[in-house]
Amino acid sequence: MSDDPPTAKYLVDIFLPEKAPPTPKQYVDELKGVAGGKQIARMKKEAVACPVLNKTVSFVQCFACPNFIRRVKGKVDCRGLPLPTA
Repeated sequence: MSDDPPTAKYLVDIFLPEKAPPTPKQYVDELKGVAGGKQIARMKKEAVACPVLNKTVSFVQCFACPNFIRRVKGKVDCRGLPLPTA
């Protein structure tokens, strides 16, 4: 059995914008049991240029996305699959 991560279609940079993009409360609530308060606060200040949504989003939203694979050294591996519309 191999533990290889899924292949990443995009390698997206994480950056600190002057003004943090708004973070929808539903994504913060999803992370409450996974990450600590200080870590969530730091993640809310970071942003990524999402290639799937074609806009800048909070890293918290990126982290909760089903396309998120991993974060390594200021970069995010993204599957790049279309998101289901609700």
